[in-house]
Amino acid sequence: METIAPTSFSTKYTIGSSRPAQAVTLSELKHLDRLFVRIPSGMEEFDRVVGGGIVLGSVNLIGGEPGIGKSTLLTQIVINLLKDTSKEYEIMYICGEESPEQIALRIKRMSGTALPQAVAKRLEFVTSIDADACIGVIQSKKPGMVIVDSIQSMQTSDLTGTAGSVGQLKECTQRFTRIAKSMNIPVFLVGHVTKDGVIAGPKVLEHIVDTVLELSGERSGFFRLLRSVKNRFGATDEVGVFETVETGLREVKNPSAVFLQESSRDVPGSAIVPVLEGTRPVLVEIQALVVPSQLAMPRRVGRGIALPRIQLLAAVLQKHCGLPLGTQDIFVNVAGGFVVNEPGADLAIAMAIASSCKNIPLPKDAAYVGEIGLLGEVRSVGMGEKRAKEARRLGYTRVISGKQVRRIRELVNTLK
Repeated sequence: METIAPTSFSTKYTIGSSRPAQAVTLSELKHLDRLFVRIPSGMEEFDRVVGGGIVLGSVNLIGGEPGIGKSTLLTQIVINLLKDTSKEYEIMYICGEESPEQIALRIKRMSGTALPQAVAKRLEFVTSIDADACIGVIQSKKPGMVIVDSIQSMQTSDLTGTAGSVGQLKECTQRFTRIAKSMNIPVFLVGHVTKDGVIAGPKVLEHIVDTVLELSGERSGFFRLLRSVKNRFGATDEVGVFETVETGLREVKNPSAVFLQESSRDVPGSAIVPVLEGTRPVLVEIQALVVPSQLAMPRRVGRGIALPRIQLLAAVLQKHCGLPLGTQDIFVNVAGGFVVNEPGADLAIAMAIASSCKNIPLPKDAAYVGEIGLLGEVRSVGMGEKRAKEARRLGYTRVISGKQVRRIRELVNTLK
């Protein structure tokens, strides 16, 4: 693999250097277009999230729940790069938690067969949790890409804490970052998460790296969403959609069709909403079930939707539309395991609840998008035309928003 020599800026800051700091003018920074070269990962959904490909010299932290598919995703990228015949990428996989045999079995399962000998030679495993020893191997081997699985398993003998402690995490991440910058090698760090779903360790860990990626989804579901929380080389408003299959993760290039493949248009309680994931509109189905409550305090249950949002919309429907929801249990679900956070889904959630309450199905050709205020008004949301275009592409000819209806009462009253 052809490597790009570091600029004069990076050569003045070498590992272990004790020379005084030097100033660099803008005119001295040359070959910037060649410095931030991107390597295609072979997965369009992944490249979309990171901004077009893997940047040389970048440090990328990927986190997610145990078993969500972090190692599987990186293994798929490894397979794609190894099979790339145009460039011979040499990849180093630092095994802090798994043995090389386990990773080899995963590669065989995902690729369907054992890799050819010439290709397999370009993947090297390092079975050590000593960060300094691993960095020494990187300096001698000069690979094209490095994967550290996981950063919580790494430690350095210069500190007394155990692997995974705050000091060890910070110091090991900084050392891998320095070697990545000095040798212009992209490094991927797999990170654990806490019970609250955030990446374990000090927050400074996310400040050190260039890119923070989060892989999310329900472990019992089939879909995984890859989001960029931080990206120094691109936007953070894109999302990649993957589907879990026997051979690993498969890209979903048309999420709307997948999430709506089993939608029930003629059943009360179903509403379609075009939500935005980054710059991509995705159509999802909101399902609501309203039944008489047997409890003194009726239940409000949400799956894929924040509970406070359901409580707020139920109160608005009861106050401004006269729906008898005070004695009803309300269950709201986003079909397909999708998670909806944007306020543009308010109108669809409210209409799904009203449809189930009145036991009247919504029109089959209608999609709903808009924010609902406490006074019962329907407000327009951004990128309305882009949402409407995606809805029409999938057969929803009417997109009802704040432009068509000003108050939620007007829309609910049409359910007769």
